[in-house]
Amino acid sequence: MRTIWTRVLLLLTLTFSASMAMAQLPNEKFGKPSSMEWDFVGWGDAIGADAIILYKSMTATYQLTDQVSNNTQSSDFGIDNLQDFGKNQIDEGNILVNYQFKLRTKILKPEGAKHANIDITYYSLNDDKFISADELSDLKIKVFSKNEKGKVVKRSINTSNFVKERVDDNYMVLHVEVPDVEAGSIIEYQYNITSTRAAFLYDWVFQESIPTVRSMFDLDVPAFLQFNMNVPINKLIKPSVTAGHLNYDTNRQDLKRGKSCPTNHYVVVGDYILPEGHPMKRNADGQGDEKAEKIAVFTSLITTPNVPHPAAMPEGCTHLRIK
Repeated sequence: MRTIWTRVLLLLTLTFSASMAMAQLPNEKFGKPSSMEWDFVGWGDAIGADAIILYKSMTATYQLTDQVSNNTQSSDFGIDNLQDFGKNQIDEGNILVNYQFKLRTKILKPEGAKHANIDITYYSLNDDKFISADELSDLKIKVFSKNEKGKVVKRSINTSNFVKERVDDNYMVLHVEVPDVEAGSIIEYQYNITSTRAAFLYDWVFQESIPTVRSMFDLDVPAFLQFNMNVPINKLIKPSVTAGHLNYDTNRQDLKRGKSCPTNHYVVVGDYILPEGHPMKRNADGQGDEKAEKIAVFTSLITTPNVPHPAAMPEGCTHLRIK
């Protein structure tokens, strides 16, 4: 009897430990990988992968200048003046969209070193008569590894020598190559994109070429920009939307009113996502092998009147792709 209870207690302990490990992942604070991330080698069907994405995120916030303020009698933009604002006041030159991207990848096998490299695609119009481009800035890359004594060694990657390539007349891609990566290394990437295209949001890909522990985006969109949001319908994807507000970036003393507007705040999280076609355990009948299905890309489409649609991203190309 004691042996049986001992086994039960051991099983419960292992289950609890596994649950605690999952609960502590991922570490969304960059700069110091957690102890759990150093030990983590995957989950379930992801065990045995060459590399794994521990965390990737996109945060997008709008920066509204005083020039787009509709100096009305109300303190906020409400339902009564959203229609007029949408038709007459949108000037993309006075609205910025600030994106922040983060990515943490762990290399599990020597052959997985290639997954330390990424491509960053961003808008840059190839037109001598009209200058329009998103600004890619603050690219930071750090590689963490452990020496033979188990001490964490951190190094920063020089980002000045990466190659840029034009994809088409609307987009450029920055090819990020990270050298001297070995099994056990953890690589962190951070960069920002500043865009003047208020009526455009970058798509978000939940499913990469290697397993992903957590993939999420956080969008806080002014309500007067009416987007249709296409959120993937999948049990691994958990979307939410709440009402918020956004203050204007203004120093003008005469704008004592109309300094904020309502927003739609979208947060969508995907956990434990396998690559498309990744082998899975046998089905309920025990016949054949299942394959991970394709998960749709998050997309957005502006529906506000009199706002031109931006150039579409090239097919098969996203702003962030793990090689």
